[in-house]
Amino acid sequence: MLLNLFLLAIGITLLLGGGEFMVRGASALARAVGVSALIIGLTVVAFGTSAPELAVNLTAAWNGNGEISFGNVIGSNIANIGLIVGVAALIKPLEIHGTVIRRELPMMLLGTAAAVIMGLDDVLRGTPPAYDRADGLVLLLLFCIFIHYTASEVLRQRASNHDPLLDDAEAMAGGGDGQVGRNLLLTLAGLAALVVGAQITVDAAVALARAFGVPQVFIGLTVVAVGTSLPELVTSVVATYRGQTDIAVGNVVGSNIFNLLLILGLSATTRTVPVPASGRTDLMVLAGLSLLLLPFTISHNRHVVRWEGAVLLTLYLAYTAWITFSLGLRPAS
Repeated sequence: MLLNLFLLAIGITLLLGGGEFMVRGASALARAVGVSALIIGLTVVAFGTSAPELAVNLTAAWNGNGEISFGNVIGSNIANIGLIVGVAALIKPLEIHGTVIRRELPMMLLGTAAAVIMGLDDVLRGTPPAYDRADGLVLLLLFCIFIHYTASEVLRQRASNHDPLLDDAEAMAGGGDGQVGRNLLLTLAGLAALVVGAQITVDAAVALARAFGVPQVFIGLTVVAVGTSLPELVTSVVATYRGQTDIAVGNVVGSNIFNLLLILGLSATTRTVPVPASGRTDLMVLAGLSLLLLPFTISHNRHVVRWEGAVLLTLYLAYTAWITFSLGLRPAS
């Protein structure tokens, strides 16, 4: 038991470090070959914060641990809204940039609606609920549309006006010495850490689920989901302390889009991801928090204020307590 907990911590640490190394190395490599900071921010950096979830999900799907794949994506998105936005808003009221409300938030709601509908096969088609290859391809198509739409709009704004989000993306892309060999090594080291960390994390999570006698989805929805969401949590908290509060919500909304459309899409395309018995409730909780975020972002002069953050955090803690007791967390005999 203790060994598996230790391995889980090691695995998550490798995931977080690997994602950081990969982003830094790939960003510097892209700059070295003449790719603009804008494109780096929209692709490498945005992908990098979701790299831990992607690595865990593809590994879990490939190994046939579909419940961890489901729990990681849905649990990460629930944690992003309830835990991360809630904590950040308690630190300081979050100012929401207009482009987040106009562009990212509607796409997140669309992706959430698609994921919920696809997860209701037992109701809509009378078959066991699961995300199959067809579902995965639809999610990936929506992701491609989102990337195309986002890139086109940002490029238009850059040509005609000044978009503060571009400064954030370029700042996150960071500097670099342009040394191709070093940055290539950094990128490969990050990728290796992601692969090894994902395998260790999935194996430890499966072992813990068996030891506690609970479904794998419980570990995926709680420990793995929160662990792989640490990049978003750190980014949002640091941005809030620095006064860049619009990044906190933008980071969460963007991460949720990547998780639902790219990561779940790739996982379902690799191998069918079954929806566990409690999955319908988890999807409804995600849908409810996502819908609640909409009025919170457009009210109070486009600010998420402290009492709204407290509501989100309370709902997340209540949900965590509910799944803990409903799944009957207990050591296996």
